[in-house]
Amino acid sequence: MAGLDGLRTVAVVLVIVYHVEPDLVPGGSVGVDVFFTISGFVITRLLVTEYARTGRIGLWSFYRRRWLRLMPALLAMCAVTAVLSVAFALPLFQGAWMAAVLAAGSVVNLVRAGNTGTYSDLTAPLSHTWSLGVEEQFYLAWPLLLLVLLRRARARAVLGWVAVLCVLPVLWRTVLWDPSAAHRIYNGPDTRADQLLVGALLALVLARLRADDPRLALLRRWARRLCCPALVLLALIAWQIPITEVSGWNPVWYTVGFLAAALLTACVVAALDLCPEAWPTRLLSLSAPVWIGRNLSYGMYLWHYPVIRLLHDLGVRGDLLLPAGLAATLVAALASYALVERPLTRRERFRVRRLEPVAVPGRSPAM
Repeated sequence: MAGLDGLRTVAVVLVIVYHVEPDLVPGGSVGVDVFFTISGFVITRLLVTEYARTGRIGLWSFYRRRWLRLMPALLAMCAVTAVLSVAFALPLFQGAWMAAVLAAGSVVNLVRAGNTGTYSDLTAPLSHTWSLGVEEQFYLAWPLLLLVLLRRARARAVLGWVAVLCVLPVLWRTVLWDPSAAHRIYNGPDTRADQLLVGALLALVLARLRADDPRLALLRRWARRLCCPALVLLALIAWQIPITEVSGWNPVWYTVGFLAAALLTACVVAALDLCPEAWPTRLLSLSAPVWIGRNLSYGMYLWHYPVIRLLHDLGVRGDLLLPAGLAATLVAALASYALVERPLTRRERFRVRRLEPVAVPGRSPAM
Protein backbone atom coordinates (compact mmCIF):
# COMPACT_ATOMS: atom_id res chain seq x y z
CA MET A 1 0.00 0.00 0.00
CA ALA A 2 2.15 2.83 -1.29
CA GLY A 3 -0.45 5.42 -0.33
CA LEU A 4 -0.20 4.35 3.30
CA ASP A 5 3.51 5.17 3.29
CA GLY A 6 2.72 8.56 1.79
CA LEU A 7 0.20 9.16 4.58
CA ARG A 8 2.92 8.35 7.12
CA THR A 9 5.08 11.07 5.60
CA VAL A 10 2.30 13.65 5.86
CA ALA A 11 1.63 12.67 9.48
CA VAL A 12 5.25 12.87 10.63
CA VAL A 13 5.83 16.22 8.91
CA LEU A 14 2.67 17.53 10.55
CA VAL A 15 3.95 16.50 13.99
CA ILE A 16 7.36 18.10 13.37
CA VAL A 17 5.80 21.38 12.27
CA TYR A 18 3.57 21.32 15.33
CA HIS A 19 6.52 20.85 17.68
CA VAL A 20 8.42 23.75 16.09
CA GLU A 21 5.64 26.17 15.16
CA PRO A 22 2.51 25.21 17.12
CA ASP A 23 0.75 28.41 16.05
CA LEU A 24 0.77 27.19 12.44
CA VAL A 25 -0.97 23.91 13.25
CA PRO A 26 -2.32 24.03 16.83
CA GLY A 27 -3.90 20.60 16.33
CA GLY A 28 -0.88 19.09 14.61
CA SER A 29 -0.65 16.38 17.25
CA VAL A 30 -3.50 14.69 15.34
CA GLY A 31 -0.67 13.28 13.24
CA VAL A 32 0.03 10.93 16.16
CA ASP A 33 -3.62 9.81 16.11
CA VAL A 34 -3.19 9.01 12.42
CA PHE A 35 -0.07 6.97 13.21
CA PHE A 36 -1.93 4.99 15.86
CA THR A 37 -4.69 3.93 13.47
CA ILE A 38 -2.21 3.08 10.72
CA SER A 39 -0.21 0.97 13.16
CA GLY A 40 -3.27 -0.95 14.33
CA PHE A 41 -4.24 -1.62 10.72
CA VAL A 42 -0.81 -2.74 9.54
CA ILE A 43 -0.01 -4.94 12.52
CA THR A 44 -3.40 -6.66 12.44
CA ARG A 45 -3.16 -7.25 8.71
CA LEU A 46 0.21 -8.93 9.17
CA LEU A 47 -1.09 -11.07 12.03
CA VAL A 48 -4.24 -12.14 10.18
CA THR A 49 -2.26 -12.94 7.04
CA GLU A 50 0.08 -15.14 9.05
CA TYR A 51 -2.86 -16.89 10.71
CA ALA A 52 -4.53 -17.50 7.35
CA ARG A 53 -1.34 -18.94 5.89
CA THR A 54 -0.14 -21.08 8.80
CA GLY A 55 -3.11 -21.48 11.15
CA ARG A 56 -1.21 -19.83 13.98
CA ILE A 57 0.49 -16.61 15.07
CA GLY A 58 4.15 -16.96 15.94
CA LEU A 59 4.23 -14.69 18.98
CA TRP A 60 7.95 -15.03 19.61
CA SER A 61 8.68 -14.25 15.96
CA PHE A 62 6.30 -11.28 16.05
CA TYR A 63 7.87 -9.81 19.18
CA ARG A 64 11.35 -10.37 17.76
CA ARG A 65 10.47 -8.54 14.54
CA ARG A 66 8.88 -5.66 16.42
CA TRP A 67 11.90 -5.37 18.71
CA LEU A 68 14.33 -5.35 15.80
CA ARG A 69 12.24 -2.82 13.91
CA LEU A 70 11.71 -0.37 16.76
CA MET A 71 14.15 -0.75 19.61
CA PRO A 72 17.68 -0.54 18.13
CA ALA A 73 16.94 2.83 16.51
CA LEU A 74 15.24 4.04 19.70
CA LEU A 75 18.18 2.90 21.84
CA ALA A 76 20.62 4.66 19.50
CA MET A 77 18.67 7.91 19.83
CA CYS A 78 18.51 7.49 23.62
CA ALA A 79 22.27 6.87 23.78
CA VAL A 80 23.05 10.02 21.78
CA THR A 81 20.72 12.05 24.00
CA ALA A 82 22.35 10.69 27.16
CA VAL A 83 25.81 11.58 25.84
CA LEU A 84 24.67 15.12 25.03
CA SER A 85 23.29 15.36 28.54
CA VAL A 86 26.47 14.42 30.36
CA ALA A 87 29.14 15.70 27.96
CA PHE A 88 27.92 19.18 27.07
CA ALA A 89 26.40 22.11 28.94
CA LEU A 90 23.21 22.31 26.89
CA PRO A 91 20.27 23.88 28.76
CA LEU A 92 17.57 21.80 27.06
CA PHE A 93 19.48 18.56 27.71
CA GLN A 94 20.07 18.95 31.44
CA GLY A 95 19.12 15.68 33.09
CA ALA A 96 18.22 14.17 29.73
CA TRP A 97 19.95 10.92 30.63
CA MET A 98 16.99 10.07 32.86
CA ALA A 99 14.55 10.81 30.04
CA ALA A 100 16.68 8.53 27.85
CA VAL A 101 16.38 5.71 30.40
CA LEU A 102 12.60 6.09 30.56
CA ALA A 103 12.31 6.26 26.77
CA ALA A 104 14.45 3.14 26.37
CA GLY A 105 12.07 1.36 28.75
CA SER A 106 9.03 2.57 26.77
CA VAL A 107 7.42 4.05 29.89
CA VAL A 108 7.49 7.79 29.15
CA ASN A 109 3.74 7.73 28.54
CA LEU A 110 3.13 6.08 31.91
CA VAL A 111 5.20 8.72 33.71
CA ARG A 112 3.42 11.54 31.87
CA ALA A 113 0.04 10.00 32.62
CA GLY A 114 0.77 10.48 36.31
CA ASN A 115 1.24 14.26 35.96
CA THR A 116 -1.84 16.29 36.88
CA GLY A 117 -0.54 19.80 36.19
CA THR A 118 2.21 20.71 33.77
CA TYR A 119 4.48 17.90 32.65
CA SER A 120 7.54 17.38 34.82
CA ASP A 121 11.01 18.07 33.47
CA LEU A 122 11.84 14.40 33.94
CA THR A 123 10.59 13.38 30.49
CA ALA A 124 10.83 16.75 28.71
CA PRO A 125 13.94 16.08 26.55
CA LEU A 126 12.30 13.01 24.97
CA SER A 127 8.64 13.63 25.70
CA HIS A 128 7.69 12.69 22.14
CA THR A 129 8.44 9.04 22.89
CA TRP A 130 5.19 8.80 24.87
CA SER A 131 3.44 7.64 21.69
CA LEU A 132 6.03 4.91 21.12
CA GLY A 133 5.25 3.64 24.61
CA VAL A 134 1.53 3.45 23.78
CA GLU A 135 2.22 1.53 20.57
CA GLU A 136 4.70 -0.88 22.12
CA GLN A 137 2.35 -1.64 25.02
CA PHE A 138 -0.38 -2.32 22.46
CA TYR A 139 1.95 -4.63 20.53
CA LEU A 140 2.51 -6.67 23.70
CA ALA A 141 -1.17 -7.28 24.38
CA TRP A 142 -2.94 -7.27 21.03
CA PRO A 143 -1.41 -10.36 19.32
CA LEU A 144 -2.29 -12.49 22.34
CA LEU A 145 -5.87 -11.23 22.46
CA LEU A 146 -6.31 -11.52 18.69
CA LEU A 147 -5.01 -15.10 18.71
CA VAL A 148 -7.54 -16.04 21.41
CA LEU A 149 -10.37 -14.43 19.42
CA LEU A 150 -9.40 -16.12 16.16
CA ARG A 151 -9.21 -19.52 17.80
CA ARG A 152 -12.29 -19.30 20.02
CA ALA A 153 -14.81 -17.22 18.04
CA ARG A 154 -16.43 -17.31 14.64
CA ALA A 155 -15.51 -14.61 12.14
CA ARG A 156 -18.56 -12.41 12.77
CA ALA A 157 -18.09 -12.72 16.53
CA VAL A 158 -14.45 -11.63 16.19
CA LEU A 159 -15.58 -8.46 14.44
CA GLY A 160 -18.21 -7.87 17.09
CA TRP A 161 -15.80 -8.27 19.97
CA VAL A 162 -13.24 -5.92 18.41
CA ALA A 163 -15.97 -3.34 17.73
CA VAL A 164 -16.93 -3.53 21.42
CA LEU A 165 -13.29 -3.07 22.38
CA CYS A 166 -13.21 0.09 20.23
CA VAL A 167 -16.05 1.58 22.28
CA LEU A 168 -14.79 0.66 25.75
CA PRO A 169 -11.98 3.30 25.86
CA VAL A 170 -14.53 6.00 25.01
CA LEU A 171 -16.66 4.96 27.98
CA TRP A 172 -13.55 4.77 30.16
CA ARG A 173 -12.47 8.27 29.13
CA THR A 174 -15.96 9.54 29.96
CA VAL A 175 -15.65 8.07 33.44
CA LEU A 176 -12.18 9.52 33.93
CA TRP A 177 -12.83 12.94 32.42
CA ASP A 178 -11.81 15.90 34.49
CA PRO A 179 -9.41 18.68 33.45
CA SER A 180 -6.93 17.34 36.01
CA ALA A 181 -7.08 13.93 34.26
CA ALA A 182 -6.16 15.28 30.81
CA HIS A 183 -2.62 13.87 30.96
CA ARG A 184 -3.91 10.53 32.20
CA ILE A 185 -6.34 10.31 29.28
CA TYR A 186 -3.91 11.58 26.66
CA ASN A 187 -1.01 9.26 27.56
CA GLY A 188 -2.67 6.12 28.86
CA PRO A 189 -2.39 2.96 26.76
CA ASP A 190 -5.90 2.02 27.85
CA THR A 191 -7.40 5.41 27.03
CA ARG A 192 -5.82 5.55 23.57
CA ALA A 193 -6.37 1.89 22.63
CA ASP A 194 -9.46 2.64 20.53
CA GLN A 195 -7.36 4.49 17.95
CA LEU A 196 -5.22 1.41 17.34
CA LEU A 197 -8.21 -0.92 17.56
CA VAL A 198 -10.13 1.01 14.88
CA GLY A 199 -7.27 0.28 12.50
CA ALA A 200 -7.30 -3.34 13.65
CA LEU A 201 -11.06 -3.59 13.05
CA LEU A 202 -10.65 -2.23 9.51
CA ALA A 203 -7.97 -4.85 8.78
CA LEU A 204 -10.25 -7.60 10.07
CA VAL A 205 -13.19 -6.37 7.99
CA LEU A 206 -11.10 -6.31 4.81
CA ALA A 207 -9.77 -9.81 5.60
CA ARG A 208 -13.35 -11.02 6.04
CA LEU A 209 -14.58 -9.85 2.64
CA ARG A 210 -13.66 -11.81 -0.49
CA ALA A 211 -13.09 -10.11 -3.81
CA ASP A 212 -16.51 -11.16 -5.15
CA ASP A 213 -18.42 -10.16 -2.01
CA PRO A 214 -20.98 -7.42 -2.81
CA ARG A 215 -20.29 -5.90 0.61
CA LEU A 216 -16.74 -5.21 -0.51
CA ALA A 217 -18.04 -3.23 -3.49
CA LEU A 218 -20.27 -1.27 -1.11
CA LEU A 219 -17.35 -0.58 1.20
CA ARG A 220 -15.22 0.52 -1.76
CA ARG A 221 -17.93 2.93 -2.91
CA TRP A 222 -18.30 4.52 0.53
CA ALA A 223 -14.54 4.67 1.06
CA ARG A 224 -14.21 6.62 -2.18
CA ARG A 225 -16.98 9.02 -1.11
CA LEU A 226 -15.67 9.58 2.42
CA CYS A 227 -11.94 9.79 1.77
CA CYS A 228 -11.81 13.45 0.71
CA PRO A 229 -14.17 14.73 3.45
CA ALA A 230 -12.15 12.75 6.00
CA LEU A 231 -8.88 14.27 4.79
CA VAL A 232 -10.42 17.75 4.89
CA LEU A 233 -11.69 17.24 8.44
CA LEU A 234 -8.31 15.95 9.62
CA ALA A 235 -6.66 18.99 8.03
CA LEU A 236 -9.14 21.30 9.75
CA ILE A 237 -8.43 19.63 13.10
CA ALA A 238 -4.71 20.18 12.59
CA TRP A 239 -5.23 23.78 11.51
CA GLN A 240 -7.84 24.94 14.00
CA ILE A 241 -8.28 22.71 17.06
CA PRO A 242 -5.70 22.89 19.87
CA ILE A 243 -5.48 19.48 21.51
CA THR A 244 -2.54 19.34 23.90
CA GLU A 245 -2.68 22.90 25.20
CA VAL A 246 -4.70 23.67 28.32
CA SER A 247 -7.20 25.51 26.12
CA GLY A 248 -7.77 22.24 24.27
CA TRP A 249 -8.58 20.20 27.36
CA ASN A 250 -12.29 19.86 26.70
CA PRO A 251 -14.62 16.93 27.37
CA VAL A 252 -15.65 16.55 23.73
CA TRP A 253 -12.20 15.88 22.36
CA TYR A 254 -10.94 13.98 25.38
CA THR A 255 -13.88 11.56 25.30
CA VAL A 256 -15.16 11.04 21.73
CA GLY A 257 -12.65 13.15 19.80
CA PHE A 258 -9.91 10.54 19.76
CA LEU A 259 -12.31 7.95 18.36
CA ALA A 260 -13.54 10.45 15.75
CA ALA A 261 -9.96 11.07 14.57
CA ALA A 262 -9.41 7.31 14.32
CA LEU A 263 -12.60 6.81 12.28
CA LEU A 264 -11.60 9.61 9.90
CA THR A 265 -8.18 8.01 9.46
CA ALA A 266 -9.81 4.62 8.88
CA CYS A 267 -11.88 6.13 6.04
CA VAL A 268 -8.68 7.36 4.40
CA VAL A 269 -6.85 4.05 4.94
CA ALA A 270 -9.78 2.08 3.48
CA ALA A 271 -9.75 4.28 0.38
CA LEU A 272 -5.99 3.88 0.00
CA ASP A 273 -6.45 0.11 0.04
CA LEU A 274 -9.62 -0.23 -2.01
CA CYS A 275 -9.46 2.69 -4.45
CA PRO A 276 -6.00 2.76 -6.05
CA GLU A 277 -7.25 4.91 -8.95
CA ALA A 278 -8.68 7.68 -6.71
CA TRP A 279 -6.75 10.95 -6.71
CA PRO A 280 -5.87 10.91 -2.97
CA THR A 281 -4.31 7.48 -3.44
CA ARG A 282 -2.39 8.61 -6.52
CA LEU A 283 -1.21 11.76 -4.72
CA LEU A 284 -0.04 9.92 -1.62
CA SER A 285 1.58 7.24 -3.80
CA LEU A 286 4.11 9.58 -5.39
CA SER A 287 7.57 8.07 -5.16
CA ALA A 288 9.21 10.64 -2.85
CA PRO A 289 6.65 10.61 0.01
CA VAL A 290 6.29 6.84 -0.34
CA TRP A 291 10.03 6.27 0.05
CA ILE A 292 10.26 8.65 2.98
CA GLY A 293 7.24 7.14 4.68
CA ARG A 294 8.43 3.57 4.19
CA ASN A 295 12.05 4.09 5.19
CA LEU A 296 12.45 7.34 7.14
CA SER A 297 9.18 8.22 8.88
CA TYR A 298 10.06 6.28 12.04
CA GLY A 299 13.55 7.76 12.18
CA MET A 300 12.20 11.25 11.56
CA TYR A 301 9.78 10.88 14.44
CA LEU A 302 12.51 9.50 16.70
CA TRP A 303 15.08 12.18 15.99
CA HIS A 304 13.13 15.36 15.34
CA TYR A 305 12.62 16.28 18.99
CA PRO A 306 16.23 16.02 20.22
CA VAL A 307 17.48 17.53 16.94
CA ILE A 308 15.24 20.57 17.29
CA ARG A 309 16.21 21.03 20.94
CA LEU A 310 19.89 20.77 19.99
CA LEU A 311 19.53 23.37 17.24
CA HIS A 312 17.73 25.67 19.66
CA ASP A 313 20.56 25.29 22.19
CA LEU A 314 23.07 26.08 19.44
CA GLY A 315 21.31 29.37 18.69
CA VAL A 316 19.09 28.50 15.73
CA ARG A 317 15.87 30.42 16.41
CA GLY A 318 12.96 32.13 14.72
CA ASP A 319 12.06 31.40 11.12
CA LEU A 320 15.24 29.37 10.61
CA LEU A 321 14.39 26.71 13.16
CA LEU A 322 11.70 24.91 11.14
CA PRO A 323 13.62 24.48 7.85
CA ALA A 324 16.85 23.75 9.70
CA GLY A 325 15.04 21.29 11.95
CA LEU A 326 13.44 19.49 9.01
CA ALA A 327 16.77 19.27 7.16
CA ALA A 328 18.71 18.06 10.21
CA THR A 329 15.96 15.57 11.06
CA LEU A 330 16.14 14.11 7.56
CA VAL A 331 19.91 13.72 7.87
CA ALA A 332 19.57 12.01 11.26
CA ALA A 333 16.82 9.74 9.95
CA LEU A 334 18.92 8.79 6.93
CA ALA A 335 21.84 7.93 9.21
CA SER A 336 19.55 5.86 11.43
CA TYR A 337 18.11 4.06 8.40
CA ALA A 338 21.50 3.34 6.81
CA LEU A 339 23.48 2.44 9.94
CA VAL A 340 20.89 0.84 12.26
CA GLU A 341 17.49 0.05 10.78
CA ARG A 342 18.29 -1.25 7.29
CA PRO A 343 21.14 -3.63 8.25
CA LEU A 344 19.04 -5.26 10.98
CA THR A 345 15.93 -5.46 8.78
CA ARG A 346 17.84 -7.05 5.91
CA ARG A 347 19.45 -9.57 8.24
CA GLU A 348 16.05 -10.51 9.71
CA ARG A 349 14.47 -10.87 6.26
CA PHE A 350 17.27 -13.19 5.20
CA ARG A 351 16.78 -15.22 8.37
CA VAL A 352 13.00 -15.44 7.84
CA ARG A 353 13.43 -16.58 4.22
CA ARG A 354 15.67 -19.40 5.43
CA LEU A 355 13.35 -20.52 8.25
CA GLU A 356 9.91 -19.77 6.80
CA PRO A 357 7.70 -22.88 6.73
CA VAL A 358 6.00 -23.99 3.54
CA ALA A 359 2.36 -22.85 3.38
CA VAL A 360 -0.22 -25.62 3.62
CA PRO A 361 -2.25 -25.84 0.38
CA GLY A 362 -5.97 -25.32 0.70
CA ARG A 363 -5.92 -23.87 4.21
CA SER A 364 -8.96 -21.77 5.02
CA PRO A 365 -8.46 -18.02 5.44
CA ALA A 366 -8.34 -16.62 8.96
CA MET A 367 -11.61 -14.73 8.72
